[in-house]
Amino acid sequence: MLRRLVAVALVLPLLALLLVVSDSPYPPLPGPPRDAPRAIVAMGDSTMSGEGAGSYEPGTDGENGNWCHRSTGASVHHTRVEGVDRVFNLACSGANAEQVGITDQVRNTEGSQARRLADIARQYRVTTVVVAVGANDDPRFADVLGACLRAWIERRTDCSKAMADEWRSRVDRMAPKVERALRDIRRVLQDEGYTPRSYTLVLQSYAAPVAPGLPFDLQNLAGCPLRTGDLEWVRDQAVSELSAGLRRAAGAVDARFLDLSRAGERHEACTGGGEPEQEWFTRLTVDFDGLNDTERAKHALQESFHPNARGHEQFGRCMSRFLATSAKSAACVVGEDGNLDAVPDRD
Repeated sequence: MLRRLVAVALVLPLLALLLVVSDSPYPPLPGPPRDAPRAIVAMGDSTMSGEGAGSYEPGTDGENGNWCHRSTGASVHHTRVEGVDRVFNLACSGANAEQVGITDQVRNTEGSQARRLADIARQYRVTTVVVAVGANDDPRFADVLGACLRAWIERRTDCSKAMADEWRSRVDRMAPKVERALRDIRRVLQDEGYTPRSYTLVLQSYAAPVAPGLPFDLQNLAGCPLRTGDLEWVRDQAVSELSAGLRRAAGAVDARFLDLSRAGERHEACTGGGEPEQEWFTRLTVDFDGLNDTERAKHALQESFHPNARGHEQFGRCMSRFLATSAKSAACVVGEDGNLDAVPDRD
């Protein structure tokens, strides 16, 4: 009898508490509605924005100082993910890792890509985030290519000889910055109610835009004005070491990794000779009309040595193949049919 009285005494307060809670329900959990359309989001720099593919979205082709060059032909628009309804491209040409993460920094008139991701994640069910970033941090890859171009013009010693010794240390300084940006992406999605298993985060590396062995009549201002030693260094060392640094950053945050370092083999700028349609990268490209405008003239060479529309299509194809697998990492390699395929890395 005593036990029964004790049990009743304990249960009654619990029932009262339940009645109070039922009148004041908990606020809904963060995250999009259950029936929200699914989305894939691209973040990063020019490789992801679509630089070189043309057909740039209004407002990103120099208008009001915005040179993000987000293209309707960017690789994310060729990336197929089952069940995805919407594609968002937040990438911006020239962006560094800080701009991809949570920051107050403004570049190209735009702020934090991670904060914009948060807005999307509230309205859409983000299933996939693909990122390409790092080259504009310590490696400053575009500046390196510019230095090599000047070395050709001035007939100086191969710029790669001066760069090779410090390149690895540049990559080592870059890796933690990319890691921090990826952690910011995960933090933003966590704050919006996502768990790590509810979406896929992929970091991709960069393809070599140039290679040795190109026709002599194109190793000049007509196409690819770079010395042979520099072409070899870019293809054989710079891009592979950059990829290794990015792989480390992806591993540190448990992100998937897609290696593009060999993706452009036999399709680099100028390698097609008289058949440029075989190439997946732009040659030296000059916006001659832009030279007549002071502001646009600063960006007259911006598209040079970036993936062209064919290249972005191939990269999107490879990413699609990779996302369709469960592999933690893979490499984009040209298959027997001449197209890129994702070859999983061996464990």
